[in-house]
Amino acid sequence: MEGQVLDASQKALSINLDRTIYGTFAEIGAGQEIARNFFVVGGASGTIAKSLSAYDMAMSDAIYGEKPGRYVCKARLEQMLTYEYNRLINELSEKKPEKRFFALADTVEAINYDRSNKSHGWMGVRFQINPGEQFNDVIIHIRLLDRENLQQQEILGQMGVNLLYGCYHLHHSPESILKHMNDGLIPGRMQIDMVEFKGPLFKNVDNRLLSLWLVKNKMADAVMFQPDGSTIHPTEVLYKKEILALRGRFRPVTKVHLDMLKNGMKQFEKDDRIKDKKQITVITELTLKDLSGEEGIDEQDFLDRVDILTALGQTVLVSNFQEYYKLVRYLTRYNTGAQLAIVLGANSLINVFNEKFYENLNGSLMEAFGYLFHKDVRLYLYPYRFGDEVITSENMIIPEKYEELYQFLKTSGKIVDYEKYDAKTLDIFSHKVLEKITDGNKEWEKMVPPIVARLIKENNLFNFRKKKFSKSKMSFR
Repeated sequence: MEGQVLDASQKALSINLDRTIYGTFAEIGAGQEIARNFFVVGGASGTIAKSLSAYDMAMSDAIYGEKPGRYVCKARLEQMLTYEYNRLINELSEKKPEKRFFALADTVEAINYDRSNKSHGWMGVRFQINPGEQFNDVIIHIRLLDRENLQQQEILGQMGVNLLYGCYHLHHSPESILKHMNDGLIPGRMQIDMVEFKGPLFKNVDNRLLSLWLVKNKMADAVMFQPDGSTIHPTEVLYKKEILALRGRFRPVTKVHLDMLKNGMKQFEKDDRIKDKKQITVITELTLKDLSGEEGIDEQDFLDRVDILTALGQTVLVSNFQEYYKLVRYLTRYNTGAQLAIVLGANSLINVFNEKFYENLNGSLMEAFGYLFHKDVRLYLYPYRFGDEVITSENMIIPEKYEELYQFLKTSGKIVDYEKYDAKTLDIFSHKVLEKITDGNKEWEKMVPPIVARLIKENNLFNFRKKKFSKSKMSFR
């Protein structure tokens, strides 16, 4: 049925007519949007064990527990799934042994009356593919982009139907489940920017590749990975945090990258606007452009780079933001009022003043700078060596027509030079390290952190190949 695109009513009816599928709908924040689709098409009595909305926070806490304290977060969704699924299994599994049980839950912050909030939600399904088996989970985070409450309710209802249908009919292909989440919806009305597939059915699924698929197929602007390599939504990392962000290709990570982070962190901690050093989080970002080659995206190369960064304890963001202002706009979405420092190599600053990157904006460069130099944002400029000269903000050559703007950004503290840096690493560039790895020149090992050198050699990354020595032929007389 994968090749056939059904509408929400057809999908809901097909599930209702399958008398083995049986479960609970628990929805918080926008009404009974999903369950309504199953009630309307008929035959729901054989599918819906229970349908509820715990709108009142006190009632929600009474059912699912008071922790984690936030109501629209992954932890609350998992509490809902666990509670509702366990009740089904404990109370009905012996009475209905032929059933494949499921619990579908969502917790949503829909648009408010003033349209002043950021609408989003968590949705998930815990389900059995065969009666009596262990459960599997599919969890997603949704950004709702419509500006009308009724339209958002419509989206949630259709997405819930698409998700439940996909879990039972498209589970052999997680990409297909995600692809068909858009069925019946006009593109651009929502985004899925975090996904997690768990359970025995998905034991061979790499959620990092599914996350990359979301960005590649424009279902998300960006996705994030924790230091342990697992997927996580930015709200779980960036909420009320001060952010230091470094963009790079990281092919491979070099000593320069670590110096950028180490000394950038020390400088950021000294900023008077940082109220609590413990609230600082560091983000390393890869753009989709830097992951693409002549033959498209090399998924193994992507995984290798993420593995190295997470092995160094880094939180990794993968985005489709070619321009810096888009990265800033994204990060400030989640930490309004917090401080943000973007680490930038001095050799990259000239591109920030290149008008060709802003041709799609009505206000061109000036509009982009309105986002980039947000009141809580600064660029930390890391120097680079050009011949015998070290380039900083003081001797940087900027297009003449922007010279006064540039000087203003410097004097107002929006562009800030590094106070300290390791001059010995200024001659290290990732592309030169890569050339030495490919050529078998061992000098590259001195240019990267020891753990990175070990990972590259152990896993034959970036075209590294261990030399194979053949035994010399010896003759005896």
